[in-house]
This record gives sequence, C-alpha cells and structure tokens, in this order.
Amino acid sequence: MTPVSSTAPHGQSPLRTVQVLGGGNAGSSAHVRSLAAGLVARGVRVTVCAPVEADRAYDFSGVGADHVHVPRSSDPASVAALRAACTGADLVHAHGLHASFRAVLALSGRRTPFVVTWHDRVRAEGARAHLLRLLERRVARAATVVLGTSSDLVDVARRTGARDARLAGVSLARPSRPAEPAEPDPPSPKVRAELGATGRPLLVAVGSLDRYRGYDVLLDAARAWRGLDPVPLLVIAGEGPLRGELTRRIEDEELPVRLIGRSEDADGLLAAADIALLCSRWESRPVLAQEALHARVPLVATAVGGIPDLVGEAAELVPYGDPEALADAVVRLLGDPERRERLKDKGVRQAACWPTEDETVAQVLSVYDELTQPQPMA
Repeated sequence: MTPVSSTAPHGQSPLRTVQVLGGGNAGSSAHVRSLAAGLVARGVRVTVCAPVEADRAYDFSGVGADHVHVPRSSDPASVAALRAACTGADLVHAHGLHASFRAVLALSGRRTPFVVTWHDRVRAEGARAHLLRLLERRVARAATVVLGTSSDLVDVARRTGARDARLAGVSLARPSRPAEPAEPDPPSPKVRAELGATGRPLLVAVGSLDRYRGYDVLLDAARAWRGLDPVPLLVIAGEGPLRGELTRRIEDEELPVRLIGRSEDADGLLAAADIALLCSRWESRPVLAQEALHARVPLVATAVGGIPDLVGEAAELVPYGDPEALADAVVRLLGDPERRERLKDKGVRQAACWPTEDETVAQVLSVYDELTQPQPMA
C-alpha cells in the first residue's frame, strides 16, 4: 500500500477510507454521517458500506460520501460485497460489533489498517451472550486500533485482547460551542396538554422497551410517586419486546405512566419534561443524557458504564436496580426547585466540555494519519 496523507499534498492521492456500518444503531449511524461529512470536508475520500435503508435515513451520499449497499447479515454474499468495496482502501473503519466482525472477514488476508469504534456493548443472555463475547475477542484482536466511547469500553477492549485501545469522544452533532449557552425556548404547553400533564410534573424516559433499560425498576419507583399531590406523570417513549408486559403492569397496578411508542419529536418531549430519567443496566454515552443536559432538563440516571464520567456532577446518580433510591431522588428533586436550577446550570457547563463534531473528526483523522503515514527507518 502506498502511504497517503489526508491532507492530499500536490501530486498525491487523497486518503481513501471505508466506513462499515450495520445500520441498526441510531447513535453510531449519526456518528458515521457526522464523521463522513467532516472527513470529506478535509479532502478525504469516504465510502460508507451500510444497508440501503441506513443511507435513506442518514443521507451519507448527501454529505459527499459514496454509499455501497451491504446488508447486515454475515452471509458470504454480504462479506463478498464488503470485501469488494474495501479493495484499494487505505484504511477501513468499522462501527459496532457486528459490522466490525463482517469487516474482519472481508479483510482476511489483507494488511489494510483496521480501526474499530465500539459505541456500546451488544446485550444478550445465555448461549448468545457467550457467542458475542467470542466475536468481541475476534474483533479486538484483529483491529489495529479499537476506539471506545467510554473508559469502560476501552477496558473491555483491552481485556479481550486489543493491541491498541483508546478513548474516543463522540459528539452529538453540535459542531460549534457558543461562548454563552443560549437559554432554550420554554416548553410548549401544548405538548404537556397532549400528554395529560397540565398542572402536574412530567417525567420522561426515552429508549427501546428492552430488559436492560430498567423499566421494571422504573415502574416499581412510580408506585412511590402516587402519594404526591399533584401526582407526577411518567411518559416512556419507545417500542420493544416489553410493551405487553409493561402495559399489563401499568393497568393492573394503576400506575401514573403512559407508553407513547416511538416519538417523532423526542426533542420537544424532552424539552417539556420537568425531569428526565435514565435507568439502564449499562450505557456508554447515552443520547438521552446528553440531550437532557443540553436542553437544561434535570437528569436522574443510574451510575453505570460511562454515565458518571459523561455527566459529572450535573445529574442525580442512583444505583442500578434500586427503585427506592430512584424514587427518593425524583421526589427530592420535585420538592427542591433550587436544586433543579443548579443541575440545569451544571448540565450546560458539563455539556460545554464534551467534544464538538470538529474535535471528534480531528481526533479520528489523527489516528488515520498515524496508521497510514510511512514509518521512520530504524
């Protein structure tokens, strides 16, 4: 492979990278779009290998990248399509475990520098969990560099055999950092009225209805709020396999909770909230936490994974699986307007420390340059 520079000096070909994406995770898909846009703007040629529906949703082509349809499955046809797309690439960068494993298969026998970003851990139980851990080990050992979006993920990569694992920030598509945070628009009374939260506190949780999200614990905690006057309303936005189970509990226990399915206006829903809730068993850099702090919405979250490092002192943190601690934190916040205001201000300051899109792209590009530049002679 002929070394090339991302800055493409005169007479030299620009760096050509291939971004491999499974397309099933909104956070990693948005990151790849942001990364592709920033790399193209810096003169890098970018090919995004992802399912066609991911390109429709995130418009990789619209930011100047070439899109190649590669299905999510690891069947031979998908791997062959990915291998063809990676031919001649100076560097391949895969996002997420399944996309990374397909890239490992596609790059077999080649010496192309291979970067992997782990945005989160794939969750499973039983035999499937064992299989996923084997895939993690295979990917970690094959990668030239593993980038983890939280220190926990970096530790996992190192434990599973990564030669080089580094912490990498991921922005929330906010390219500039204002000198003074702007005060957000007040929440629309219409949103609260439509949800049935006029004249009562509104608590909001957003995320798929999966076991690891801790919604069973959240419903346990909701029982404690029924004694407040007025009774807070908890709204959960998301879909998933637990909808039936959660619906039955809400009805049987007469809980002040509404399941509203996927929200077309998650930002508006969050802006209308008095408190945002995040009760997961494990998270890396959860979008809800970042959006809540940006939107000046007090956050109560579990002290797991990358959350403590992400939010610092700008949120109320509670142990996972402890409904009493969760309920107590919410009740205390609802009864302490001054504490809520302090958390809002801390949230804005904490968010100002997170990487911007430009900084995220610059960090990734420095890794690319390191791996593709000629090495000095010994």
